[in-house]
Amino acid sequence: MRRPARDHRFFLTIAIVVAVVNIAAFSIQAALGRSTFAAPWHVHLHAIVFFGWVMLYLCQNILVAAGALRGHRTLGWVAVGWMVGMAVVGPMTVAMLVRAGRVPFFFTPAYFVAMDVLALVAFLALAGAAVRMRRRTEWHRRLMASAMSAIMGPAFGRLLPLPLLIPYAGLAVFPTLLAIPVAGALYDRRTRGAVHPAWWWGMGAITLTHVLIELSGRGVPGVAAAMAIAAGTPGAAVDPLAYPPFPPLP
Repeated sequence: MRRPARDHRFFLTIAIVVAVVNIAAFSIQAALGRSTFAAPWHVHLHAIVFFGWVMLYLCQNILVAAGALRGHRTLGWVAVGWMVGMAVVGPMTVAMLVRAGRVPFFFTPAYFVAMDVLALVAFLALAGAAVRMRRRTEWHRRLMASAMSAIMGPAFGRLLPLPLLIPYAGLAVFPTLLAIPVAGALYDRRTRGAVHPAWWWGMGAITLTHVLIELSGRGVPGVAAAMAIAAGTPGAAVDPLAYPPFPPLP
């Protein structure tokens, strides 16, 4: 198989796996009654925007694999606008959950703020770099795959027994986020004889992000951010470094 066709197939496979993991993760939670349509509106908006990105990523790879490059470029500008929406909706949803005192019980409010905001920053940095390097295909598609990996935490987290991993739930998710760039590096090693540097940038960005999450989410920066967000709301009564109580059993 010629390299371009083989590469198209590999990145399309990544996109399909990403979509399947997200659908499986959230479907399982719905089937178990842990997620319902009774959630607040901002939770639904967050789901639409971020799952919409997963579908955009899948569609973009389908278009490339089909040779529809004009459609890929056109949809790419839609994706750029979508990234702006993610940059707004992500922090807004985090803030509303912290203010309501409803962060997931396996994270402290300080860690939750640091984790979600910094993961989004990593995504925007990697995806933004991919857009800037859109004419350099090998860099573009690898950076975009790494960006997708940077925000897979909520999906992988729903497939892991995070309540049993307190206080290391965030650290438990971290290795799963390296799965895509590591798979890409192994693919390059096998097919090209060398790992493309974009994968190292992706792995480095994700690793640095989680070092910063651990440092800030368990220290002064995360506490200060959580307190500032929750000031004057019911969430202000929640200790930023305390784990919320376990929800009652159904």
